[in-house]
Amino acid sequence: MFPNLVRLLRYRGLIQSLVARELKARYRGSVLGFFWSFFNPLFLLLIYSFVFEYVLPAKVDGLEPYALFMFCGILPWTWFASSLTESSNVLISGGNLIKKVLFPAEILPIVTVLANMAHFFLGLPILAVFLIYYRAPLGFPEILWFPVIVFVQLVFTLGCALILSALTVHFRDIRDILANILTLWFFATPIIYPMGAAPALGRRGLNMNPFTHLAVSYQEVLFYKGDFGHWKWLLALGAASLAFFLFAYFVFDRLRDTFAEEV
Repeated sequence: MFPNLVRLLRYRGLIQSLVARELKARYRGSVLGFFWSFFNPLFLLLIYSFVFEYVLPAKVDGLEPYALFMFCGILPWTWFASSLTESSNVLISGGNLIKKVLFPAEILPIVTVLANMAHFFLGLPILAVFLIYYRAPLGFPEILWFPVIVFVQLVFTLGCALILSALTVHFRDIRDILANILTLWFFATPIIYPMGAAPALGRRGLNMNPFTHLAVSYQEVLFYKGDFGHWKWLLALGAASLAFFLFAYFVFDRLRDTFAEEV
């Protein structure tokens, strides 16, 4: 397992090329091209702002503007959910590449996660502009935790993508079940509601949800003003995510010889 993992470093050029191809393919044929990566989050945030300001006014102490609070969690969740949804089918759709002897299959889910991370980064300027406009300059030194949060999410998402893509090759029903799991997972994560709004028993359940600590970390660093009190949870999740990634890669490595037969 570890030799294959180390060997991935030699394929970094290929990974970069495939990520670039994936990003170009997403907007191929559109007039605005990559500008949609900025306009999509902008339109989404404007829609949220309109709905929760005029249609369903949401006035919660400490969460004003509510649309901005929710967007701080929606943006990273979109990266996570899109990566898992696309990874569930990536080995099947890339069967012609997998059947080539020298092609490392794990590159496909990795490229999917990195391409969605690129869209996440392209949406950040829109979020930053609204945060500065509504909430004043971002807090310092809390904002220095932001790269750490992104890295933890990257490692956790890679682990999920690897194990999900490998298992879906053998169990195609996972693709259909995944949409329902992600819907439940979304509502079980404090994205559209604050962590403190959950009852004591509910908070214990939320603490068992890995994405809870990512969502709360983003909210504390980007939206709330004050100390970043969730850092211990974040570091614990980082260590657990690294262990989970190694386990997921182990499972992927054990199943790789069967991919060519199944796809």
